[in-house]
Amino acid sequence: MASTLEKFIHSLDPRSLPRVLQIQSGIYFQGSIYEMFGNECCLSTGEVIKVIGFKINKLIASICENNEDSQFSAKVELPLNFPGLYKVVADKTPYISIEEITRKVAIGSTRFGHPCFYSSEDIKLANLTIKQGEQITFNSVEEVNGTMAVNCGVVRNNQSHSFTLPLSQDGKFYECEDDQIYTLKEIAEWKIPRCRKRIVKLSNTLHAWDSSNPLPENFDGCLILTPVYEVQAVMKFRKDIVHILSDLDVEVKDITDCYDISSFLQPLSLEDVFERTSREFPMVAEIMEGPLGRQKPYNLLHIGKEIVIHKKYQATRVLASEIRSDSPKRHFLIPMTYKGKFKRRPREFPTAYDLEIARSEREQLHVVATKAFDSPHTELFSVSVGDQFLVQQRQTSEVLYEGRKKVIDVLACEQILSDAYKEVLLPMYMEGGFVEVIHDKKQYQLSEICKEFRLPFNVKVSVRDLSIKEDVLAAVPGLQLEEEITDSYLLISSASSPVESWEIPVYRFNMSVHLLSKDVQTDIPPMTKTTVEEISEEEYYMVRRFENQTLHPPPRPPKKPAALAPKPVSAVSKQITSDVLQSTKNFCVDTTKKLCANQAADVSELQVSCQNDLVHHDNVKDMTGKPTLVEAAVIKGLTNNPLGKWEGEKEQEEAHNYEYVDENVIENIRKVFQDTTTRNKDVLSEDRRDI
Repeated sequence: MASTLEKFIHSLDPRSLPRVLQIQSGIYFQGSIYEMFGNECCLSTGEVIKVIGFKINKLIASICENNEDSQFSAKVELPLNFPGLYKVVADKTPYISIEEITRKVAIGSTRFGHPCFYSSEDIKLANLTIKQGEQITFNSVEEVNGTMAVNCGVVRNNQSHSFTLPLSQDGKFYECEDDQIYTLKEIAEWKIPRCRKRIVKLSNTLHAWDSSNPLPENFDGCLILTPVYEVQAVMKFRKDIVHILSDLDVEVKDITDCYDISSFLQPLSLEDVFERTSREFPMVAEIMEGPLGRQKPYNLLHIGKEIVIHKKYQATRVLASEIRSDSPKRHFLIPMTYKGKFKRRPREFPTAYDLEIARSEREQLHVVATKAFDSPHTELFSVSVGDQFLVQQRQTSEVLYEGRKKVIDVLACEQILSDAYKEVLLPMYMEGGFVEVIHDKKQYQLSEICKEFRLPFNVKVSVRDLSIKEDVLAAVPGLQLEEEITDSYLLISSASSPVESWEIPVYRFNMSVHLLSKDVQTDIPPMTKTTVEEISEEEYYMVRRFENQTLHPPPRPPKKPAALAPKPVSAVSKQITSDVLQSTKNFCVDTTKKLCANQAADVSELQVSCQNDLVHHDNVKDMTGKPTLVEAAVIKGLTNNPLGKWEGEKEQEEAHNYEYVDENVIENIRKVFQDTTTRNKDVLSEDRRDI
């Protein structure tokens, strides 16, 4: 039975792919030629295509000024990265079975993939009865004793109870109200059921309204979202992948069951290739869809190019981010074979606890205070801006607290005075601000840094990698090397001229190939090329989330006693505190950025002089790396002036219509929103109990 392409794709289960479709009829621009993403394809009546995938390309939003029950009027087109946070309005139409829920609703391992429903009737299980209206969380779908079922959970009296529901379970299941807020991209990926539309309510615009915004000014109504899909398909006599939008006005018929699907080329993604056994390598493949880019190996991997895939393996990369106070930052994956050299750059530490974490046995940590701290106890030291310390070790100390002696954690340091060193104790809960003083002028290879120092570590490229034509790291003012990661790679070379081979990442390289039945030499080209890979913000968070799944979370810093809150001692400290609050989304907060704008240029020169010239007198520095008192006096005099920015360049404004928001900002807004919702619920519950 024929249907529109839009209706077919909206109802298509991704698990049933690939599907073979026959074009029945349609309206075409310029005859039967349709062009999408630079690919021309002929969709004439009777044409047969194989659909291999689809994803949401954009959203059509119908605007309602008041609420979801009002009449929807104008329609606007919204990209997936359109700024704003939205609340999902629960669908009032019930699902008639668990199977329908699993077929239409996204269920996955992330926090977005745990939808909640309630049943209109009690559900009696072997050892548990799910009550009518009780919230059921769907966690995953898997096979249990030969039957497909959903792992579910309910919470009663703050205790979680787990159970399974078979897909054959019938009933009326309604969506629960969702208190979370989401971006449009998150809603498109997780919160739009198949064959249904989704109503959302704007919760936070994130930016001031301007004329480029398609939504009305001061809009606080609802939007009904309809997805438009990008369909990836293979045509009978073509060796590339075509892209078609689902709202194209054509009718199609599913003929998969009566068609020889093997007559089409079988496109494989790099993930598909990587899943093959090691014994199947090397293999020859022809590129059906290549990556975009002007640099090698991107410009070599064009459609129709024959390549040899020699092997699959895991390789180590260092995840690095540009050091800058504003957003967005650039992120890189640096191979261990990178031949450039680095010099150290000062690190910043927002608390005394961070000093303890950064302390190492290799060298003594030397820091300058950029924020004042007034100690409430005579046993502990009060810090002024410009004070210098050598960090010693963590220990405990007795203090007088409300007339009683109390043992607290402290950080033992040596304060550097003009003519002596003074032993002082800093409380671990101290909210200060410190900048590292660098005494090390050595140039390091990347492998040396990873071996000798603890990451994260701040550096700047001092000698670029001469083996590559353009070293993107050399132009970056400063880098923070964050962590080592292990990622999946394929080693490839050209089939026609195998002079050199390239490492290509499996999960960040958009390329499709089909395998060729050709003989291939097993010898790998002698020269293997690796590249510094610049990754997007989204890829950065995906890499960190994947890598950190196997790591234990860092210890929580000690809490500051309520009665020991430090008093502000100067306008300077207040200003720095304000800067810290405004920069919470950065890993290392630039607490000195806005101390004194009119002295920025002079201070920058003094700071560089302080860090690179005055403290590097090797002939007067002792073997432990402890600075001399002469050096300390010079630095003390300089740091009494506010420190300037290290970044000397400003990012040019991007020419786009929308402003995009860092994910950390979104997470902070989410947290505040969730805390407010929780408090409101608690107050409402108390009021009900009082009644």
